[in-house]
Amino acid sequence: MEKLENIRNFCIIAHVDHGKTTLSDRLLERTGTIQKRDMQDQLLDSMDLERERGITIKCHPVTMVYKRDGREYLLNLIDTPGHVDFSYEVSRSLAACEGAILLIDAAQGVEAQTVANAHLAVAQNLEIIPVINKVDLPSARPELCKKQIEDILAIPAEDAILASGKSGIGIEEILNAVIDRVPPPRLADYPAVRALVFDCIFDAYKGVICYVRVFSGSLKAGDEIMFMSNGRRTTVKEVGRFTPTMTVEASLDAGCTGYVVGNIKEVAHIRIGDTITSAAKPAEQMLHGYKEVKPMVFSGIYPVDTSEYEKLKVSIAKLQLNDAALVYQAETSVALGFGFRCGFLGLLHMEIVQERLRREYDLDIISTYPSVVYKIDLNDGEQIEIDNPCRLPDPTTIKAIYEPMIVANILIPTESIGDMLALVSEKRGFCQKTELIDDTRVMLVCSLPLNEILIDFNDRLKSITRGYGSLDYEMDGYQQSKLVRLDILVNGEQIDAFSSIVHADKAEQKGRALCGKLKDILPRQMFKVAIQAAIGGKIIARETLGSFRKDVTAKCYGGDITRKKKLLEKQKEGKKRMKQIGKVSIPQEAFVDVLKSNS
Repeated sequence: MEKLENIRNFCIIAHVDHGKTTLSDRLLERTGTIQKRDMQDQLLDSMDLERERGITIKCHPVTMVYKRDGREYLLNLIDTPGHVDFSYEVSRSLAACEGAILLIDAAQGVEAQTVANAHLAVAQNLEIIPVINKVDLPSARPELCKKQIEDILAIPAEDAILASGKSGIGIEEILNAVIDRVPPPRLADYPAVRALVFDCIFDAYKGVICYVRVFSGSLKAGDEIMFMSNGRRTTVKEVGRFTPTMTVEASLDAGCTGYVVGNIKEVAHIRIGDTITSAAKPAEQMLHGYKEVKPMVFSGIYPVDTSEYEKLKVSIAKLQLNDAALVYQAETSVALGFGFRCGFLGLLHMEIVQERLRREYDLDIISTYPSVVYKIDLNDGEQIEIDNPCRLPDPTTIKAIYEPMIVANILIPTESIGDMLALVSEKRGFCQKTELIDDTRVMLVCSLPLNEILIDFNDRLKSITRGYGSLDYEMDGYQQSKLVRLDILVNGEQIDAFSSIVHADKAEQKGRALCGKLKDILPRQMFKVAIQAAIGGKIIARETLGSFRKDVTAKCYGGDITRKKKLLEKQKEGKKRMKQIGKVSIPQEAFVDVLKSNS
């Protein structure tokens, strides 16, 4: 059994791409957890997608042993994601730690997610160790970073450590700072067994594997345990640590981080943030978990080939086993057939899930226009929530529609402020306040509708600021808005896959754009096809797709003009008849092209 004063639990938090995973590689090397021959870049990022994009998607725990002054210290590290969509992963990791290394890129300085993650750590009462990374870069500005740490984060700058995850500078100092400044495990003297579940994965052979931090007592194989939120009981089959592969241990004692395998076959039966206790002598109080994660963005996912529906159903179910934040339910569309309505944490999360379905499960899929959850007050006093534009009730029955709002912290170079405020205004938002960070950068605190930042906001932010801007946001309740459902009609038939909920002032502009796009993409027919955008029964935009025409006058090489007129009139009548019975079948590629160009 490890002595409590020799155990440290800490995590690495930072803005996306500030070098968390590279730094964890150096820590693993320095502590001898990984042999030189087994070392590879981004070792803790196990997914191909994580390696390719250079981002962390899941948090990765690892246990290291570090010797100093003849004493052996057990260091439990959790590498966390940096993107705003995965801040729920960060909050779970923080709940399992006593300290956090706050990593700041020496060239980029403090960014939006740095501020957000620092606030999360302060809220959990963690000891924060500021580390200025990438100090060996020619563009590094460590002195400016120190000033920002004091001004923006209110953390003493003399505590900051200068380091480089790439070249290994400052690794020794970081390890010593973790031992000296991070307190030993807290709440260890509680009289009953308590362990926090901060993540879980599904294994085909072992079933559900819970990632836990044991706060008090110990867990070993054969123990009867209970999950406190739902009273579910199971017998422990195996416990162990991450070194960084799963290594079986005799027991997991107070202060340790590791994994627990029970007899649970479905991830749905486990709530992340739950407390595990002994079934024989249960604890009275649960550990302080963290808020339940709720999906923000909804989109329909359909197989391009309708015969692959069953394969898609099985694949999404498997994917959900390793991603507790993904929610889905079956739905049908007239245009796209059978598919699923899926809820995601944000656009990046949606992109990652779709990419994993394509790669890991070899599926060809198409997704509909992303939307958010709206609250609707009906005339009879009932309030309903909808996440699909097709479910919007008749406008005559609606009293008010409310849309979700966000408060966004946008960090930008000072010279981009005019263009940025214009973009915020275009997206129906307003700037609450501006804060000068240093001579070159400013932070805007803006209120915006979530729906408006879904598609191109981040891309345009990066374009305006030439890549130097960053964004972090949090939910800010609901606000009443003048919203309408925009429908697209092709040859008089409504195409539900293209329906979306938009602000009344922007409906015409969006309708014109969609009609124009469809005109370019849809195949021509033997008769003219009307492509219309409508709000309820009112047509607000129209494009006409020209018909194929046979030159029926080709054989008239002379004579009276009335002969040609007669043939053209005859053709006209035929086209009219054809239109009455003709049906426009929209090919799957057209849906893919339009929805891709929207996203």
